[in-house]
Amino acid sequence: MAKQRILNKKSMDFLEKYLNNAAPTGYEWEGQKIWMNYLKPYVDEFITDTYGSAVGVINPNAKYKVVIEGHADEISWYVNYIDDKGLIYVIRNGGSDHQIAPSKIVNIHTKKGILKGVFGWPAIHTRSKSKEEPPKPENIFIDVGCKKKDEVEKLGIHVGCVITYPDEFHILNKNNFVCRALDNRMGGFMIAEVARLLHTNKKKLPFGLYITNSVQEEIGLRGAQMITETIKPNVAIVTDVTHDTTTPMINKKKQGHCEVGLGPVVAYAPAVQQKLRDLITDTAEEKKIPFQRAALSRATGTDTDAFAYSNGGVASALISLPLRYMHTTVEMVHRDDVENVIKLIYESLLKIKSGETFSYFE
Repeated sequence: MAKQRILNKKSMDFLEKYLNNAAPTGYEWEGQKIWMNYLKPYVDEFITDTYGSAVGVINPNAKYKVVIEGHADEISWYVNYIDDKGLIYVIRNGGSDHQIAPSKIVNIHTKKGILKGVFGWPAIHTRSKSKEEPPKPENIFIDVGCKKKDEVEKLGIHVGCVITYPDEFHILNKNNFVCRALDNRMGGFMIAEVARLLHTNKKKLPFGLYITNSVQEEIGLRGAQMITETIKPNVAIVTDVTHDTTTPMINKKKQGHCEVGLGPVVAYAPAVQQKLRDLITDTAEEKKIPFQRAALSRATGTDTDAFAYSNGGVASALISLPLRYMHTTVEMVHRDDVENVIKLIYESLLKIKSGETFSYFE
């Protein structure tokens, strides 16, 4: 019997449109509009905040509040300096990888629209074989085809313009989704799909559900820190990506074992509330949803930390999507993992009872 898929054509059309739109940290609003438009039939109302986090709410009048969350922003660069010869030097906006920059085409966002440029690099023939200099944040540069600084400025490019990569969504070998910004546009996509399933299956929840797409995670969980104070949730289930550690040059003894195609990754960490996590893993076992486990140290490095330690403590858990080549333009995830994250969040929500404290002392 053929496997029944969760993702349909409408889902995939949304995913492609959502991924192909640029939403760099601090400039997420166009992506948020696409996300909200897709989510609109499945929620009762929206909450937005000053910096651009967006929340679709089901049962907004309920006192008990459960969050499912992803983050909307992607890494990028800022124009930092334009030299007299018209070459542009950059600084990071989030954890952009300088080693992949040379020879990449870029989009420079200006008030006059998007302008194309390239990260230049000296030809191999001209470099010293004995003293090969690697790409570094201070030596990578963008060429927009100008020879003078004032030519660049006349195009509308100035210090502070944000720079993104144009790489678009495609599917590799039928089931592998490849694009820049899967970290963590996939999170926003998956929680939207949970809302769609709840609506399609006519499930009535005994609590308010806050489908939350936070901004500014890539520079320190800032959007989640703000929106959790607005929502004041009782429970938060966060989804983000995590590293597939089976590719070359990754040490499993340090990073643990995680592999695309083997299911969602449930985190074990101080910020993860154990009873909530047990509800999730018990649900996975009951519903025969494959999953993996990951042990994290002081912090998860995700919005889970922001929710867990807010409002006097919020019962929080992290379900991650295995991903290859994080913070590159060829991030890769497997369709089965995407669908199983959606299933696991969906089924876990159906197990949560209104008023549940997850307290160890009851």
